[in-house]
Amino acid sequence: MSLKKKRDVWAEVETGLGSSGRIKILRYLIQHSSRQYTKYSLRRPTGLKTEEISRQIQTLVELGWVKEFPIEPKTYGINMEDDVVKIISDFFQKLKLL
Repeated sequence: MSLKKKRDVWAEVETGLGSSGRIKILRYLIQHSSRQYTKYSLRRPTGLKTEEISRQIQTLVELGWVKEFPIEPKTYGINMEDDVVKIISDFFQKLKLL
């Protein structure tokens, strides 16, 4: 893997995990990877306000870590096909064992 590619991955990880809100959303979506959620339905399990979820989930969608489904209302689900998401999921699973 080239140095440029490694830097891009690190920038992606720094962006994706750069806020506690994004981490809360990722953790919940990873734990419930077979389902899709509206922004509103993510409020209670993450403890975030809808406006905050909107801001944070947009970043996750742009990274390709979260899929946005365009039905109304829009729903969101984790993209378990993404290599970085797979690693993060494994990391979260290991943390649960502590």
